[in-house]
Amino acid sequence: MSGIISVLMSGVTSVFIWIGIGIVGLIVLLWFFPITMWFQALISGVRISLLQLILMRWRKVPPGTIVMAMITGTKAGLTLNANELEAHYLAKGNVPKVVNALISADKANIALNFKMAAAIDLAGRDVFEAVQMSVNPKVINTPPVTAVAKDGIQLIVKARVTVRANIKQLVGGAGEETVLARVGEGIVSSIGSSESHKEVLENPDSISKVVLNKGLDAGTAFEILSIDIADIDIGKNIGAVLKIDQANADKNIAQARAEEKRAMAVAVEQEMKAKAQEARAKVIEAEAQVPLAIAEAFRSGNLGIMDYYKFRNIQADTDMRESISKSTK
Repeated sequence: MSGIISVLMSGVTSVFIWIGIGIVGLIVLLWFFPITMWFQALISGVRISLLQLILMRWRKVPPGTIVMAMITGTKAGLTLNANELEAHYLAKGNVPKVVNALISADKANIALNFKMAAAIDLAGRDVFEAVQMSVNPKVINTPPVTAVAKDGIQLIVKARVTVRANIKQLVGGAGEETVLARVGEGIVSSIGSSESHKEVLENPDSISKVVLNKGLDAGTAFEILSIDIADIDIGKNIGAVLKIDQANADKNIAQARAEEKRAMAVAVEQEMKAKAQEARAKVIEAEAQVPLAIAEAFRSGNLGIMDYYKFRNIQADTDMRESISKSTK
């Protein structure tokens, strides 16, 4: 009895093992041979061979992505080539986004073929968003642009630029940053050429007209439809500030020159005082030599006693006159 049970158990185990092997083999078979995808494409009207799907597996291209893209495009009335889609995927492109862009362009009557859409996608741009922007223009708000009119008044301008994607220029064309930079340059140039800031405030449309006439969208991926001035604020009086700065600079220069002259005058005064002290010292030195000279004259007999008394009288008379003259002043 136990032998029969063991035989039955081994038989059941073998059956489960074979069932498991069969399930794994079926999964592997369906993975290498995507029959369900092929059948789904067939009933959707997409002509693609099972061999192509198998080769996609070997080339590490997900067949589901290609099949769903072809089904979506075929249902939208497009004619797509599986090899082109596969090549675009291998080139690191976004196949679903390219197909959606082609469908949107076809519905909007925009001339766009697969090669152009693939090139735009591989260039790093969002081709689907570009098609949408061609249908629905985008409004770009410029940062505050500061400019000064000829009368020296500063104006701060904010503008709204309405752009539409230029499909033909998306590959190699400049982006939004270039458009904003050119618009800002045009606003500065327009305000800078105005005689007065009042002219700009009275006719803000003149800025838009001047900027639009410059053809700022040349070489960009966009077509500028309109430039609208959203806000204009009055800033500083740059002319007055410059004049004040110039006056302060002139004042500082004059003060520096006056200080230089004063320093030179002080130096000359000190020099003259030094010369006067030197001359006074020489006079004192000479006066000290007078008694010695008188004594020497007495010894040599060149000066008598009467001559000495006359000299002393003259000296006393001179001192008296000097004291009288000082007292009368």
